[in-house]
Amino acid sequence: MFEQMLTSDPANTMVLFGLAKEYEKVGDEAKLIATLERYLGSADDEGNAFGMLARAYERTKQSDKARDAFQRGRAAATAHGHPGMAEEYKTTLESEYSAP
Repeated sequence: MFEQMLTSDPANTMVLFGLAKEYEKVGDEAKLIATLERYLGSADDEGNAFGMLARAYERTKQSDKARDAFQRGRAAATAHGHPGMAEEYKTTLESEYSAP
């Protein structure tokens, strides 16, 4: 369904995010990562997609990219007034990646 919607409206970021959630549900990490990167390239995400992306990178053993996604997510969450999410990402960075 989402893929068909995306064909008719390829710039629709809501559809991209929905498609990413579907890939997450079925465990298609490659498509999840590609879709989230595409989404984040055109959407002003408030932090959630960065966390999804970071965990997908973790599951595919790409820790440098996961760390970067958490850092980007922390910045986005802070910029959009989501201190709880920003703190969660900060804690993850400190405990799992030894980075502030």
